[in-house]
Amino acid sequence: MGQRVGVVGGGQLAWMMGKAAHDLGIDLVVQTPKRSDPAVAVAAETILDAIANAEATAQLAQQCDVITFENEFVDLEALGSLAEQGVKFAPRLSALAPLLDKYHQRQFFRNLGIATPEFEAWGDRSRSDSSLPPSFQFPVVLKARRHGYDGQGTHVLRSANEVQSVLDNQPEVDWLLEAFVPFERELAVMAARFADGSVVVYPVVETQQENQVCCRVMVLPDVPTDVAQQAEAIAQTVLNELEVIGIFGFEFFLTAEGRLLVNEIAPRTHNSGHYTLDACKTSQFEQQLRAVCGLSPGSIQMCCAGAVMVNLLGFELSQSDYQERRTALERIANAHVYWYGKTEARPGRKLGHVTVTLQGKNSSKLRRNADAIAQDVESIWYPSVSS
Repeated sequence: MGQRVGVVGGGQLAWMMGKAAHDLGIDLVVQTPKRSDPAVAVAAETILDAIANAEATAQLAQQCDVITFENEFVDLEALGSLAEQGVKFAPRLSALAPLLDKYHQRQFFRNLGIATPEFEAWGDRSRSDSSLPPSFQFPVVLKARRHGYDGQGTHVLRSANEVQSVLDNQPEVDWLLEAFVPFERELAVMAARFADGSVVVYPVVETQQENQVCCRVMVLPDVPTDVAQQAEAIAQTVLNELEVIGIFGFEFFLTAEGRLLVNEIAPRTHNSGHYTLDACKTSQFEQQLRAVCGLSPGSIQMCCAGAVMVNLLGFELSQSDYQERRTALERIANAHVYWYGKTEARPGRKLGHVTVTLQGKNSSKLRRNADAIAQDVESIWYPSVSS
């Protein structure tokens, strides 16, 4: 094939594209700020510069056929001039425009008639006014409208004092105020749209968060059919409305009434889809490359009855590679350990993940096995659990 795909961002998501790119005969050209960033190891060429530097992206464009994104920390306005000059972005910049700011994303959902938690922009309020609007009551959620990830920039607050503390500590941030949803489960789905308008939707999965960071993903046949249909319909609606080319991640709250509320959309590969590397015929990373290179969709069929993915999060400040723990994780039956090669660990940072594939036909037994495996992984990885 000989295509060259530019990736803006050189973290683990771009790194995990490496094998798929190799198998498809695609060269990755990566724009990333540090030579130690994970994707540098798999890139054919690297532009060492800031993600939001459009001048660096112009250099990237000279070395590839199409440019895609690993994260949302980009300057769309600056990139617009490149698009006008004929640089091909996938997804296109106009598809990203309503999604990068969380408040604009909520407005986009509302205009499409897609249910979300109640929300309001918070940035134009006096920083000395921590009172809630009349329609809100504690607890509430404050989210940074831009550049939040892995729990950073998201706060669940239970009093006016807590609100004021956040406003005082981060005075330059524009906030989205959101009603807290007493959800039954958090669900997610990956979906990809292709140049011919076809859409493929992966299985709906359950995500389990701690401190607003995803710790586990359960891929099990216990999501009710009507709920899965809601998720698929929302994904189809959004991707078709935006005329996307590429893969998107959708995160949902499932209420006690069986209703789905959209939490967020990620316009790229996503943590909740890492299981596809080992549990599906076509991973989310291969699907992304297929879409942006104009290839046909790959099969989303599961290769196993279920799977559990556990993130390996940093729990200390360290430069260790945790080889002993990783070796112990590799001894778990049907385990696939991915280590991102980051040189510095810090609390909450995603350093790697483990996916364990499951076999069997009994849904309840699969759930019990998945829960037990997640506990085993975490007892090996986290010293507070294993001590």
